[in-house]
Amino acid sequence: MTTAIAHDAQAGPSVGAPGAPATAGRRILGVLLHDRAALFSAGFLALVLLMALCAPVISALTGHGPTAFDTAAIDVDAGGLPKGSLGGISADHLLGVEPLNGRDILARIAYGARVSFLIAASATVLTTLLGVVFGMLAGFYGGWVDQVVSRVMDFLMAFPALIFMIAILSSLPSGNRSLLLVVVISVFGWPYLARVVRGQTLTLVNRDFVEAARASGASTAALVFKEILPNLRSSLIVMTTLAVPGYIGTEAGLSFLGVGVSPPTPSWGQMIAGSVSWYAVDPMYFAIPGLFLFLTVLSLTVLGDRIRAATDAGEAA
Repeated sequence: MTTAIAHDAQAGPSVGAPGAPATAGRRILGVLLHDRAALFSAGFLALVLLMALCAPVISALTGHGPTAFDTAAIDVDAGGLPKGSLGGISADHLLGVEPLNGRDILARIAYGARVSFLIAASATVLTTLLGVVFGMLAGFYGGWVDQVVSRVMDFLMAFPALIFMIAILSSLPSGNRSLLLVVVISVFGWPYLARVVRGQTLTLVNRDFVEAARASGASTAALVFKEILPNLRSSLIVMTTLAVPGYIGTEAGLSFLGVGVSPPTPSWGQMIAGSVSWYAVDPMYFAIPGLFLFLTVLSLTVLGDRIRAATDAGEAA
């Protein structure tokens, strides 16, 4: 028995023991789990993501694809308005149909969520990659490297981004618009992240732990990936979380203006643009995609803000 007690004492507290110190990730998760706004936002985003992932299943179950016309659901004598009240909402069309063509709004919302999240996520990944690489290059090496990168950032940030996105996309062929949107959004988006990364890298590169690692003979790669980059993790998580709603809104705005996703590919911005001329006689056609876009951007913004607050609280603990 004495041997067992000695073995337990040497083993120390287990990971799940009440006295074990919580990691930063667990502290942040604990804060978020007690935040109602964060939970509601995460729940709604989970619902929209599930709709996007299961869009083909939704179409199969309802029997309506995103581009399939259903002339039986519209009233020709009423100018193409959906039959029934609330924009044609019924057991057959749970969110109603579009005027004139009878396309199912639920199917188009689900497939539109796919487009929006795919473009926003891809642009966020590319923006983060470019921002981290160029920001760390500028902050770590300084000198002429910093001057070149900083001038490029200033040049891109000086442009009115939305106007130039419209001009560039209008002049390009309507091929793979999703890929073009990702590239154009990323070109104008990475300098904002790079500026933050540069500033933090400039602060970290002269810290004692980095100097100690350099004095011990650590390579440049070891300094970057083992000493500096881990200390940027919290800022990167917060900034990328807050970037996604901005990119979803940008994609929707560009599609609304007719230079984003091309028909017949569904897009929330494209649906809102098409509903503008119908809002007086069929308000649900305007309200449903508008509400999904509003709640998605709001949920991502709130969740990103709560993650930032939880990260700050976790670092202070």
